[in-house]
Amino acid sequence: MLIRFVIYGLLGWCSEIVWTASREKVAGRQRGWKLRGTSYLWMFPIYGLIAPLYEPIHNAVRAWSWEARGLVYMLGFFGIEYVTGWLLRTLIGACPWDYTKHSRWHVHGLIRLDYAPVWFLAGLVLEPIHDFLVRLTPAIQQAL
Repeated sequence: MLIRFVIYGLLGWCSEIVWTASREKVAGRQRGWKLRGTSYLWMFPIYGLIAPLYEPIHNAVRAWSWEARGLVYMLGFFGIEYVTGWLLRTLIGACPWDYTKHSRWHVHGLIRLDYAPVWFLAGLVLEPIHDFLVRLTPAIQQAL
């Protein structure tokens, strides 16, 4: 589980950097093709939580329709994003992804309801990644 925690943390960081760079370019806030993206150190353990939280849910809903699975994942991502954002705001005084200035569809600045399709699809995209990492983990453990 620790190996997959680290891999999910790294994949999340990379995905967020690509997402933010692409979003800034499409919105016209970045000139040229440097495509600078951003993330936060706090995001590594948050993305790492996919291992202990997402994986058991994926296993439990594996036989459901893709629409039902996507809805479950979306709600789960919203819940984790809200709770971790609230915890960070409580503990360090700020949530790194404060959405209050970026979307009218935010909830307390901690989640964006207009990201529902993104989280829906992200959950479905993670399914084959999870299955691949479960098969790959023994080889990684053996190599270490």
